Amino acid sequence: MYRRPLQLAARSVFSAAASRAAAGKVLDLQVCVPAAAALQRSGVFSPCSTVRRALHTNTQLCSVKETPQHSEEEVGAFTKLIEAMGFTGPLKYNKWKIKIAALRMYTCCVERINYDEFFDKCALPDTLNSWFLVAQLHVWMCLVRMRQEGREGKYMCRYIVHSMWEDVEQRSKIMGIDAVHRKEALKAMTETFYAAIFGYDEGVLSDDCVLAAALWRNLFNRQCDDPQQLELLVEYVRKQMQFIDSLDGDDLLLTGEVKWRPLVEENAQSILKVSRPTYNDTGL
Repeated sequence: MYRRPLQLAARSVFSAAASRAAAGKVLDLQVCVPAAAALQRSGVFSPCSTVRRALHTNTQLCSVKETPQHSEEEVGAFTKLIEAMGFTGPLKYNKWKIKIAALRMYTCCVERINYDEFFDKCALPDTLNSWFLVAQLHVWMCLVRMRQEGREGKYMCRYIVHSMWEDVEQRSKIMGIDAVHRKEALKAMTETFYAAIFGYDEGVLSDDCVLAAALWRNLFNRQCDDPQQLELLVEYVRKQMQFIDSLDGDDLLLTGEVKWRPLVEENAQSILKVSRPTYNDTGL
């Protein structure tokens, strides 16, 4: 039941919440990321010791364009002042269009993923918490990509996370979880999410062993003892990050459309040239 598409419910909640103050859920966390080297010495990640798999840097098979580094946008003193106060200054695109694109991008994270395949290949229990762990992995990849788009991308990240928490709350209500337990579960999920962001950020910038350690802690909840499952997920994250990085930033800001590569594929080296989505003059 918790995996039933809730697009209509999410849209109605999002529309009602758009008129509220854009106060995000802030949680002061002190996240201690365990040293991946200690996990490596334990022998858990020995099959994943390769640094940055060669299959993701093969220039003969990859035909995607190089994504230019986004230069830091110059903003005036007034914009810096109001953003320091928690407000958002003028953006390149209409804020409401970016909010709609954020909802669409989050919808792609929950409706275009084969969760049954993840549960089967990763031996995860078929529960709401497992669904959330898989969803947050894809939400994190979207956040990493959109943070490259300057102030507009950061503004979009805020509403991707906002849409995620609204959806999680609606799903827990549909499952019949009472208010007390729902509050406790949301608090635990919030801690898990922000801890996972730190771990995944460190892993994607490091070698495969560090990324495997982050996946073992966050996605598998320290319950995985099969190195092949970790290797599969490390490869999946690497190829997915390369694929989503090839998408045009302006298209993502206006449409929020993201297509995901399959968890298991025969030729993981091949990344076809991404076709640009079409949208009208209003960005819808």
